[in-house]
Amino acid sequence: MTRILRCNPTSISFSHTGVPVFSSDETREAIEEASNHIHSTHTPLIFPTETVYGLGASITDPEAISKIFSTKGRPPDNPLIVHISSMDMLSPLLLPDFVLPDTYAALIERFWPGPLALLFPANPESVPTTITAGHPTVAVRMPSHPVARALIAVSGKPLAAPSGNSSGKPSPTRVEHVVRDLGDKVELILDGGACGFGVESTVVDGLAADGNLRILRPGGLTVEDIEDALRSQSRDHTHIPQVLVYRRDYIDKATEMAPTTPGMKYKHYSPSVPVSLLMTSQPPPDVHTTSLFDLVQSDLRLTGDSQSRTIGLMVTDESPLASSSLPAGHKLRVYSLGSAKDLSVMARRLFDGFLTLESEAVDIIYVEGVEEVREGLAIMNRVRKAAGQVYWVKESVQQEDK
Repeated sequence: MTRILRCNPTSISFSHTGVPVFSSDETREAIEEASNHIHSTHTPLIFPTETVYGLGASITDPEAISKIFSTKGRPPDNPLIVHISSMDMLSPLLLPDFVLPDTYAALIERFWPGPLALLFPANPESVPTTITAGHPTVAVRMPSHPVARALIAVSGKPLAAPSGNSSGKPSPTRVEHVVRDLGDKVELILDGGACGFGVESTVVDGLAADGNLRILRPGGLTVEDIEDALRSQSRDHTHIPQVLVYRRDYIDKATEMAPTTPGMKYKHYSPSVPVSLLMTSQPPPDVHTTSLFDLVQSDLRLTGDSQSRTIGLMVTDESPLASSSLPAGHKLRVYSLGSAKDLSVMARRLFDGFLTLESEAVDIIYVEGVEEVREGLAIMNRVRKAAGQVYWVKESVQQEDK
């Protein structure tokens, strides 16, 4: 039977050495019980981070690490990110002769703790190959969520943790998402409330000889924030490394087929119903635009014996698509992503939207696209991976008499 222990993130603070201090006995006891679980049960547990809920286990417990993969149904060639609570935990994970690049030093100073994972050369004596999927590198991050950081610190163990969901499904940002998906597959869940970012961490590889940074997975930390940190670190502002985004600025098929970080090879973030991306920007040449009415009427996934379908629509508050009419008999369920003026809110609501509409038994989900800047880059990365189709639709609403 799954136990859910509630934690109050605001009751946790940290000393200058990273030791957690608790003002709530209930939260302290929950963290201590979770730490004991890590040390004694050889099974993973669910805990909150500032990005999404994670399914974690000590990197020194091969049985628990194996159960992460089996619980999620995760392919063994999909590596895990290691989570630490202090810089003292980082050194043993790395090759002894590794010298921290200036770029990494600047990013760590600015963004750790936070939603940033960095790729490092792994020490094979301390990082099992099951975590790295046989690669010589390991992605490491220091979460800023007080519950996650306190759990790692109290347990004294780096935790390997992917998102706490079945492989390929949307990542959970609330405890109810975890319960609905994994159910009784996990023994212990720490409930720290809703996650602040709502999409996974940004994964950066800065190990290439050219000194440039490559974003392997866009996430909670934006490209613009990383570029700003690099500019601030540069003394003369002339030798600033480039920040290159995978699939936007470069393609590496070899890495995609043998990924060094999660989210590169497999289909991700998909609810159990079909997802389509609706683009409202200027379409490419010779691409046909349509109305939502005509799209629903012609979508082959909505045909069949029943003429009544429930359409899930995820759009911004300003979108005229929310007022679209549908063919007779079809019902519309609208999930607001928030204002297009605040992409951080949209990122936070994205996975909740997928999972909420799925729980309402919609037959299909259409998601309105956003501009791929700041958090919009991570939003579109997730939607594109979830979507089976992409359509260009007219923004103006036309009432149809059909």
